[in-house]
Amino acid sequence: MTRAGIDIGGTFTDLIVFDEETGTIEITKTPSTPENSAKGVINGLTKAETEISDLDFFSHGSTVGTNALIERELPRTGLITTAGFRDVHEIRDATKEDVWDAYTDVAEPYVTRRDRLEVTERIDYNGEVVAPLDEDDVREAVKIFEKRGIETIAISLVNAYVNGDHERRVKEIVEAEHPDAFVCCSHEILPEMFEHERTSTTIVNAALVPVVREYLTDLARQLGERGYDNDVLAMHSGGGVMTTDAIAYYAARIANSGPTAGAIAGQYIAEQCGFDNAIGFDMGGTSVDVSLTYGGDIEMTDEWAVEYGYPIMFPSTDIKTIGAGGGSIAWIDEGGSLRVGPRSQGADPGPACYMRGGDKPTITDANVLLGWVDPDKFLGGEMDATAGPSRDVIEREIAEPLGLEITEAASAIEQIAIANMCNAVRLVSTSKGYDPRDFAIVAFGGAGPMHAAHVAEEMNIPNVIVPPYPGINSALGCLLVDVEHDLSKTFVANATEEIVDDLEETLREVEAEILDRLRAEEIADDQIRLEHEVKMRYAGQWRSLAVPCSLPIESVEAIRERFHEEHERVYAYSDRDATVEIYGIRVTGRGVVEKPSFPEIDSGGLEDAHLGTREVYFESAGEFVETDLYQRERLGAGETVSGPAIVEQMDSTVVVPPEATAEVEATGNLIIEI
Repeated sequence: MTRAGIDIGGTFTDLIVFDEETGTIEITKTPSTPENSAKGVINGLTKAETEISDLDFFSHGSTVGTNALIERELPRTGLITTAGFRDVHEIRDATKEDVWDAYTDVAEPYVTRRDRLEVTERIDYNGEVVAPLDEDDVREAVKIFEKRGIETIAISLVNAYVNGDHERRVKEIVEAEHPDAFVCCSHEILPEMFEHERTSTTIVNAALVPVVREYLTDLARQLGERGYDNDVLAMHSGGGVMTTDAIAYYAARIANSGPTAGAIAGQYIAEQCGFDNAIGFDMGGTSVDVSLTYGGDIEMTDEWAVEYGYPIMFPSTDIKTIGAGGGSIAWIDEGGSLRVGPRSQGADPGPACYMRGGDKPTITDANVLLGWVDPDKFLGGEMDATAGPSRDVIEREIAEPLGLEITEAASAIEQIAIANMCNAVRLVSTSKGYDPRDFAIVAFGGAGPMHAAHVAEEMNIPNVIVPPYPGINSALGCLLVDVEHDLSKTFVANATEEIVDDLEETLREVEAEILDRLRAEEIADDQIRLEHEVKMRYAGQWRSLAVPCSLPIESVEAIRERFHEEHERVYAYSDRDATVEIYGIRVTGRGVVEKPSFPEIDSGGLEDAHLGTREVYFESAGEFVETDLYQRERLGAGETVSGPAIVEQMDSTVVVPPEATAEVEATGNLIIEI
């Protein structure tokens, strides 16, 4: 079987092709083509000399949805809502990302006020009809949308999560009166309480559908024309894949799919090396994405957003992102202090060393001056780069204004960047009740392996794992996922034994819907795995914790005890005498896909991999140190590299600090012991 995993990034499209019969692995990077994402995929497959007709499995992640939301490259979208509730979308939850920032406005709503139209109807919290739906209001709204050329319509009525009859009828009328329109209903997208969150998720989903559907249709067509006749699978933020037909309706799920694929690969690699607890550390050109795996399970969230104030309430890998990528700019603030990020030079013009006109010092420029990376070997020597511009820009912008030697300035940039990265690691670990010393870091992305060991030193993390192909780790993650669907539903009750039957009945109903979805995608029953969760909170709390449960439910007491334990772990507090409430449930169904089995690498000698030495600056030594250089591809299984050392490869560079050692694991992972 030949499998292809692709990650369509904003700058590069990464690709890995794995032939299970021969054990051969082909990796490649090719520039992304934002004007036609499918073209970049085809270019990558062509560059890898892959016969598309020979592929048995094609899975990919993409930034198409995320970029469309960030850049607001979205179709004009309309909203039909209950009379009196048109401004729920714009009022949001009335908070700001930074309450002390009096100058930054919140992002504009995805649907303008004039395109948010009201209809007369009302359903109460029990699902009872208080006011019947005025169908003439619906028809009038449709006429207005049609006149304005709006062909994407979201429907979000009050309390539709408990009774979707009115939304269903509105959808019927819209489709009859405006057959060219795409329509989605909140009770289908997110059948949960919380009006703003449900409305926001439905609007984002509706706005993304035309964008995602167009690119997926084009990708499937281009692959089909070249002989591919299996499912085209798309990664979603929850850590699974869906077929193009399914993802085309639940389009908001495709946002955040690239970082999620990287987190999945990080979890797989950690498990391969014998670590149940791992921190994924993905450093690229513009940002660092940090995720966490505990006990073999990736931490998840269902409260995230591309732009603050407009949540997407689909499950997603809990990823914290900071602006500290290789292209992040070093600058001096008004108080004369050195800062790094979040602004970035991006891929164009990029760092000064790229010689594309970049005139701001970046983390990559500092890495070049410190000797951590050889500019002559960027992308295996395919990219023209040189150290001269890096020296000039750091001297002009940082060293001279601060009165520093140029090496001191470069090291200061690096130390501030590492401090920022440590803060990102704390966001997923200590702030969630985890001790980072109990974890290993899995470093990937083009720049992750260069910095991860220094982060580990700062935080007393004992091990860093660098996979064989860190620069294409997100593409690898696309090979390691299952077909997955999940569905949540509101269920409000005190967590007592009296609600056992009702709780189980509700879980069974949602489970049946999940099974129908998986079977519709031709997943056999023996491939299906189900997981059940109950959302719980103490009476009076606003948010909740998700607690796993299994069917049949023997006792609510056992579920309640798990909630107390989880609350204690996360918040260092629990109250077994307090009233515990259930306010929602979720069922996740996975169609298990056979995972690739990667071959072990041959053993070899350090002499074959040794490339020589160069002077490299390490802050711990306070000076340049003669450092051994190794070629990653020539390092055999079982070999140990003593720091200080630099390990070079096509898609990344690994820095092994003084006093650390790095051992090559059987399948090629490099395990650094700090």
